[in-house]
Amino acid sequence: MQAFDTDVRNRIIKLVKGILAQNSLTADVTPSTKLVDAGLTSMDMVNLMLGVEAEFDFTIPQVEITPENFQSVETLERMVATQLQPATAA
Repeated sequence: MQAFDTDVRNRIIKLVKGILAQNSLTADVTPSTKLVDAGLTSMDMVNLMLGVEAEFDFTIPQVEITPENFQSVETLERMVATQLQPATAA
């Protein structure tokens, strides 16, 4: 499971850095970095949401599209991991 977590984290960090790069911003993005502090705007958050959906090939349920889940790489990672779990997992 650890390799999976690292993979998810790295893919999310890459998405965040890609969006920052489009805005000509660079930030040290760590798992706990607040995404708004890194420079993401509300429009960037929408792009990040779409990027996460495309990267991990699932649709984020409406109830999961919350400011809490999009606070940091860590919170996004938890939400993605939950969505990617097999439906049979309790």
